[in-house]
Amino acid sequence: MAEKKRDYYEILGVPRTASAEEMKKAYRKLAIKYHPDKNPGDKAAEEKFKELGEAYEALNDPQKRAAYDQHGHAAFDPRMRAGGGAGGRGGGFHDPSDIFREVFGGGGGGGSIFETFFGGGGGDEGGPSRGEDLRYDLEITLEEAFTGIEKELRFTKPAKCEPCNGSGAEKGSKTITCPTCGGRGQVTRNAGIIMMRQTCPRCEGAGQTIEKPCRTCQGEGRVSQQTSVRIRIPAGVDTGVRLRSVGNGAAGTRGGPNGDLHVVISVDDHEIFGRKGSDLTCEVPVSFVQAALGGEIDVPTMTGKARIAIPTGTQSGSTFRIKSRGLKELQGAGVGDLLVTIKVEIPQKLNTAQRTKLEEFARLCDETVNPESKSFFERARNFFR
Repeated sequence: MAEKKRDYYEILGVPRTASAEEMKKAYRKLAIKYHPDKNPGDKAAEEKFKELGEAYEALNDPQKRAAYDQHGHAAFDPRMRAGGGAGGRGGGFHDPSDIFREVFGGGGGGGSIFETFFGGGGGDEGGPSRGEDLRYDLEITLEEAFTGIEKELRFTKPAKCEPCNGSGAEKGSKTITCPTCGGRGQVTRNAGIIMMRQTCPRCEGAGQTIEKPCRTCQGEGRVSQQTSVRIRIPAGVDTGVRLRSVGNGAAGTRGGPNGDLHVVISVDDHEIFGRKGSDLTCEVPVSFVQAALGGEIDVPTMTGKARIAIPTGTQSGSTFRIKSRGLKELQGAGVGDLLVTIKVEIPQKLNTAQRTKLEEFARLCDETVNPESKSFFERARNFFR
């Protein structure tokens, strides 16, 4: 019997009404506590770190959070998504270390995460800090990928608190030296025989605290805010393409610059066309009479109908190429083709007259009509001998 997954809010230790900032603070505190670099060889801590990453990723994304609040863990069950159920746009969790780096601003400098966040990374932790990069998963249709389109994205992100202008302090308030770390931005604690330095939990590395925190943002300098961004989706995009919108991520802290918004594209399946790179594919049924006699047939394209000629004796599975009726190449000036595959349709219901005519036709057939059948059965007889 599969182990029951814990509630995401319980994992983060926040109520279901928690704001994005409250969840982020809870995640930061617990992620540092259970990070593998801080707990080498501790499998239990490693599992808790993974669990935290999954919970934070689900609840930090407004769409995933809404799906989870409605359906619980079933919202991210691939079986539910495949069946058109609750899953919708959820699921697909990322590496917990990537989530950690995103929340903490990337880790910079080339040192290990352990050095950067648990002491030894150097640098001015109390200075301006760049806002986090944000991810937005966007589903588009194949038609939109074919033409390109401009989309308005609506989402919630940490934005600069206007009442305190991002300072985190009430008007007229001043900053004071942090009493916990004495202004150093780091505290030292004993871990057995090892002395370990880590970011001060009170001032979060700034070395200073605010005398009177802003009532709007509780001293964070940022508030959770609904925002909208217009972004141009170029023609030819495919699933997995990542578009970067500079400066539209989370607001920085202590006067730091905004992060970026990364829009990850997912192109929906189409009821008529498939796709192979920049080429489109289409399977067209034709009657066995058309296939046998040949002729011209209409086939659909993204820009309307096209007529193609099929030769006498066309076999099921034959593919015809229509030039430049595919998608634009995302990197380059070329255009793909449309690959039309013929599917010969065999009649399933025949009336008496039709059956009689077919039986008459069969009697008239000799080995020249179906040469492949003759060749195959000769090879089969030789094989069994």
